[in-house]
Amino acid sequence: MRTSGSLDDRTPVIVGVGQLNQRVDRGEPSEEPTALMTHALRIAADDAGDPSLVAKVDVIRCVNVLGWRYRDPGRIVAESLGCPDSRTGYTHIGGNVPQMILNGACRDLAEGRVEVVAVTGAEAGCSKAMQRSSGTAPAWTVQPDDAEPDEWLDADVALMADAELQRGIVMPIQIYPLFESAWRAANHWSLEEDRRRIAEVAAALSRVAADNPHAWNRVAHTPEAIDSPEGGNRMVGFPYRKVVNSFERVDQAAGIILTTVGRARSLGLADDGWVFPVAGTDGADTRFFSNRPTFAGSPAMRIAGRRALELAGVEPDELSTIDVYSCFPVAVQVGAHELGLPTDRDLTVTGGLPFAGGPWSNYVSHSIARTVEVLRERRGHGLVTANGGYFTKHAFGVYSTEPSGRPFASAKPQDEIDAVGSVAADDAFAGDATVESCTVMHGRDDTPERAIVTARTEAGTRVWGSSHDVDDMARIESVETIGSTVRIDDSGEFRFA
Repeated sequence: MRTSGSLDDRTPVIVGVGQLNQRVDRGEPSEEPTALMTHALRIAADDAGDPSLVAKVDVIRCVNVLGWRYRDPGRIVAESLGCPDSRTGYTHIGGNVPQMILNGACRDLAEGRVEVVAVTGAEAGCSKAMQRSSGTAPAWTVQPDDAEPDEWLDADVALMADAELQRGIVMPIQIYPLFESAWRAANHWSLEEDRRRIAEVAAALSRVAADNPHAWNRVAHTPEAIDSPEGGNRMVGFPYRKVVNSFERVDQAAGIILTTVGRARSLGLADDGWVFPVAGTDGADTRFFSNRPTFAGSPAMRIAGRRALELAGVEPDELSTIDVYSCFPVAVQVGAHELGLPTDRDLTVTGGLPFAGGPWSNYVSHSIARTVEVLRERRGHGLVTANGGYFTKHAFGVYSTEPSGRPFASAKPQDEIDAVGSVAADDAFAGDATVESCTVMHGRDDTPERAIVTARTEAGTRVWGSSHDVDDMARIESVETIGSTVRIDDSGEFRFA
């Protein structure tokens, strides 16, 4: 128990967290995402020491469920928990939104607008995949078309520009390899050196997943196994083999219950498991990935992430726990670099999206919940980073087992990020351009099918190109082609000049 009575009653605090896996792949019955959210919040209330806490929640904020048209999932959860009068909030898709809405919840708590907040999300990708393979449809709740949450927690904005859609460059498995290749070239690594680094980063994630009781895949992989084609570990988007891609076929849910110190005390909650959100920030590189200033870094991560640490008054090497968003290895490497994090330590508490599980927009709910669990053991400060869009939207949270003695601090340094600049995209360009980054997409039989390049024109604009030429694809996978000249026609097809 804490002996200090000097805590401001308005200080936000996480009092309980809950996570669960629904292993339908092992014969467990399948429940829909709102039922999983309900279970996760009941686990969080038990974790807080008061199962009746769920009935005292006055706001339920839900992370978007991909692939099912819930209009207001929080209402279903509220009725299941016995708090039907709770206000509800819902988000659109984005891996940044769990941390973003938690930052907002802390501001609302500190300013007295709410008293007890539940943040929750769930996905049932494994159930959906099994239902598709059996030809059945999920018997999940369908809400009326006029059902609406009490608040939308973010704006419904397009994730892709028309030019990106027209060129067929829309999938994370296409885009993150471009970040990887640009990062490799910026660091002057050979293709072989980069493959080894990818394997080492992913193996380190898997070792943490093996010790995480909530991870979907608890197998520690060696770097050699990660870089091997054995066992169906085919190339997906060069240089990424299947095992290092975010694994979304999971049924997972997480729930986090927050309140204020004053309310927690009035409810009689024991404080030995409290964890305090002390700072949070948000920022975006650009709206569309075509306009980002570089594919070899993230100004938003550097500026907004370091601002979160500054607001918390903690240095990178003082952090007890770190969870860097880890959909693909490059996200971990760039995140560590931009934030100044030491790379000779674990950069995840979950094991990352390829191994712990990648439940679409809800992964960071799990990383926050796991950070709380691990901080209770280690004490000190923890950092959580969140990434939405295509490495474009970012959110950060710093957590501590001890209150900071200051109000919850938050910032959105978007003006400073925007001042870095952006790049104009030219979807009508035809002519010679210099390769900025490249990848080769493979089919399910591991055959190279399509090369993709992002290139810069003499005027500095960014253009996209594709090639189905066998020699072009082989060249990208065997020698350094970044910096080479390509000739792009008005259909978007390229050939090396």
